[in-house]
Amino acid sequence: MNNKFCVSIVNSHNNPDTATVGLVVAGAALGSDKETTIFLSTDAVWMAAKGEAEKINIGEPFKPLKELLDTFIENGGTVLACTPCLKTRGITEDMLIDGVTPAGGAILVELLAEGTPCITY
Repeated sequence: MNNKFCVSIVNSHNNPDTATVGLVVAGAALGSDKETTIFLSTDAVWMAAKGEAEKINIGEPFKPLKELLDTFIENGGTVLACTPCLKTRGITEDMLIDGVTPAGGAILVELLAEGTPCITY
């Protein structure tokens, strides 16, 4: 059985509610001993840029986005950011927070082809 789980997040500043809930679900999957990958694309790549995640906090009962993202990375989760999406927004690799890896869509296709469940926020 595939023990992997994927959360695809497409929102950040444009829809902080779904960005936050996506990170909460990813954290829950990681806490359930799933090998969890977050794939950030379109607007969501902004949360991978230094200083951007700190700007998103939808309030109680949710933790600030930066705290959710840091905890996910510290607990061993994988965070990938769509390379073309980063380029479109002028975000370079040196602007990314530690723990985020630029990646193309092929890696997401590979996860799905392996049977990895994936939910999108």
